[in-house]
Amino acid sequence: MKVGFIGLGSMGSAMASNLVAAGHAVTVWNRSEAAAEPLLALGAKLARTPDRAVLGDAVCSMLANDQAVRAVFLDSGLLDAMDPGTVHVNHATISVALARELADAHAARGIDYVSAPVFGRPDAAAAAKLNIVAAGKPAAIDKVRPLLEAMGAKVWPMGEDPVRASVVKIAGNFMLASAIETMAEASTLTRAYGVDAGDFLEVMTSTLFAAPAYQGYGKLIAEQRFSPAGFAMPLGLKDVGLALSAGEGRRVPLPFAGVLRDGLLDALAHGGEDLDWSALALVAARRAGLDGGEDA
Repeated sequence: MKVGFIGLGSMGSAMASNLVAAGHAVTVWNRSEAAAEPLLALGAKLARTPDRAVLGDAVCSMLANDQAVRAVFLDSGLLDAMDPGTVHVNHATISVALARELADAHAARGIDYVSAPVFGRPDAAAAAKLNIVAAGKPAAIDKVRPLLEAMGAKVWPMGEDPVRASVVKIAGNFMLASAIETMAEASTLTRAYGVDAGDFLEVMTSTLFAAPAYQGYGKLIAEQRFSPAGFAMPLGLKDVGLALSAGEGRRVPLPFAGVLRDGLLDALAHGGEDLDWSALALVAARRAGLDGGEDA
């Protein structure tokens, strides 16, 4: 399949490389062309402007936030450069409001839009083990399914309304942040009584909470391994903010999301800009007056 890929951060680069490995003809665009060099070495082609990356059967995009998605696809007029037969697959975690706006803007131009956010960190993306939540017209999803399957372990359909996939992603990331915060607070409590965080978290993640999210983030917390960030603190704050906005939109109270927002702001205020969001453990430790909480 002839496919464009827009947005080559740590996730996008790994996802695009798997499309190349699967034999698709991939054309990539990124604001910084240097990010495209490893993909060009694998066989991808470079688009020097985004309109040259949307001329195939499909275009996948993995941009950082609402502002980036809006700038590239709406404000620039890029949608008007797309052929009505092209499917746009958006992998970014965006607000439900922008998801609705994008769906309407694509429909007005006769372009199929598939919302397909992903669960998984960069290592999962590199290994093509992402879980991809997809919503859009069934025919459009079927058309791009070979692309989704080349990048992920499983595709989870959520119906025709693209907003559904976006809110599933937002809610899932809210749950991840909640798990990190509870492990951060609970392990700080055990430390205050002389129990090593690693010992406590090994028990919990091997028994009551033997699930990938707890095991992965529990290990990072136990080892105090917050850099390099697999999912940086500002992105965590962004996603918790999306959850709060989505809740407000349908009058769904999310009281714990407010706690998470404040913890993430606390981390950023103490220099945690470049740390993984599992560094919420440093916030919990600092609040308790324990060492190891100085840097976030």
